Amino acid sequence: MIDSYDIIVVGAGHAGCEAAVVSARLGHKVLLVTMNLALVAQMSCNPAIGGIAKGQIVREIDALGGMSGIVTDNTMIQFRLLNRSKGPAMWSPRAQCDKTAFSLFWKNIIENTPNLYLRQDTVQKLVIENNSVIGVKTELGKTIYSKKVILTNGTFLNGKIHVGDVNFYGGRIGENASFNLSDQLKDIGIETKKLKTGTPVRIDGRTIDFSKMEEQKGEDNPGHFSFTNTSILSDQLSCWITYTNEKVHAVLQKGFEKSPMFQGRIQGVGPRYCPSIEDKIVRFSERNRHQLFLEPEGRNTNEYYLNGFSSSLPENIQVEALHLIPGLENAEIYRPGYAIEYDYFNPTQLQYSLESKIIKNLFLAGQVNGTTGYEEAACQGLMAGINAHLSLIGNEPLILSRSQAYIGVLIDDLVTKGVQDPYRMFTSRAEYRILLRQDNADFRLTPIARNIGLVSDERFERFILKYENQNKIVNYLKQNSAKFNIFNELLIKRTTSPLSQNVKLENILLRPQISIQDIIDYDENFALYLENINASDEEIINSETYLKYESYIKKEEEMAQHLSNLDNIKLPQNFDFKSMQSLSNEAREKLTKLKPVNLGQASRVSGVNPSDIAALMIYLKQNNL
Repeated sequence: MIDSYDIIVVGAGHAGCEAAVVSARLGHKVLLVTMNLALVAQMSCNPAIGGIAKGQIVREIDALGGMSGIVTDNTMIQFRLLNRSKGPAMWSPRAQCDKTAFSLFWKNIIENTPNLYLRQDTVQKLVIENNSVIGVKTELGKTIYSKKVILTNGTFLNGKIHVGDVNFYGGRIGENASFNLSDQLKDIGIETKKLKTGTPVRIDGRTIDFSKMEEQKGEDNPGHFSFTNTSILSDQLSCWITYTNEKVHAVLQKGFEKSPMFQGRIQGVGPRYCPSIEDKIVRFSERNRHQLFLEPEGRNTNEYYLNGFSSSLPENIQVEALHLIPGLENAEIYRPGYAIEYDYFNPTQLQYSLESKIIKNLFLAGQVNGTTGYEEAACQGLMAGINAHLSLIGNEPLILSRSQAYIGVLIDDLVTKGVQDPYRMFTSRAEYRILLRQDNADFRLTPIARNIGLVSDERFERFILKYENQNKIVNYLKQNSAKFNIFNELLIKRTTSPLSQNVKLENILLRPQISIQDIIDYDENFALYLENINASDEEIINSETYLKYESYIKKEEEMAQHLSNLDNIKLPQNFDFKSMQSLSNEAREKLTKLKPVNLGQASRVSGVNPSDIAALMIYLKQNNL
């Protein structure tokens, strides 16, 4: 008997779970191979999903039919919407999750997804014929064949853990690393480099003095990530804020002589936006304290995660410094912080579909592409699974543009620019962030998921009804007038100019001092209208956001349309950039190496100037290309 599948997914982290489930749901026979089935979708670092820009990604995953939002909603223990003081483009949902429940919920989904099969084993080698992957070989001596393979190995490829001057191989502490596979790909010609990430101590909550810390509660009316009807969170757990101090920094500095990072034992580049505590006190030496967050790891455990205290210093130094932090004077730890360095593959060697340019039918997703974070990994897994499916049925890949999704921004950044340090998504990376709000992810992406076959009739009907209601609310405010003698009381109270005549309700709402709730409170007809159409709170708030930012939204849409024209100008395969003397030397070198598929991608390559793009456009036109 020959073991054969349509798709093999290697690794059951956040990328692997999304890839396996989506490709199985689309009708393919899928095998998910992982080293430990008890640790599916493990939260290796902090027990949280979402955050700045990351929350937008999770909402996009859900809008496309992925599962991360649903899992989060069903296992979260606290919800907050970050950046409320800024505009809606910056609002980002974030949830603390029950770490164990999160993994178990994912495992339940995987075990109950038709067409999805599981195997606990270690993939050591790809089976390759004619420069195309046709299967895998495992540690247990099994050869398993498939039409597509998706690698989502996380930090396990040649992973090495460091605690002070102690180091050993592992993918996470307590788990083995994966060898041979990375070396095989390197020998084939896939560029392989090393990155580093880290994690802090885990603390026994029974030994924490919370009275010396600032409590950080969840939202009074917690939201959710999924656009489906997930349950509302109740009984939230608090996080806690404390700070380092100069005494803490002095103790940490004592350990620098044994720091694997400062002594050169770690070769991989660490995350620039999430530095270790020792890196922070060097880079920001002018600061006498750094903020720390204590995050509960679940409802049924005493374990706490000390966010902001990632370290690879010797354990005794970590503990000594810990005991000088307010509230942690008597803290006992479950395990020390550690750094891990691991292999990743240069993502500029990927197509936009996340298929390798070098080995056909091989897809890569997650930290193997140089990213950091559960959310960045999960969205890549989802896209790799979708595109493996589309390739199997002979369709063109799904390529999201930078104006369609943060997922599009992420993949374009990886494929076009590559990474020098672990890639983390931020709102600042997106030039169209007014279009890419967390509230409208379903508007942008659910019709796409519907066409692929990932959205049910019932869900799509709810989607249609939601946007019909929002359009009704917007039109009502545009078409109906505010009576000045009624609204002047409100306007004077909010220290904004009173009216001398009736104006459209929209004009009242556009004033920064006025909210849609104010209009509901002062206009009985509008309140009655909302009740008659059974408008939800979400629909009402989304309508307000659209009206307040409508002019900005239209400007960004026009800009996106103008720039997307470059993406529509295709470059021929094997285009000879080196022969074009009108290009700068740097442009010739970088474009030859990257092989962009269109002018838009070429224009985003670092070192390629507008004059280079103009020269390419002239050449293509003159040669009828």
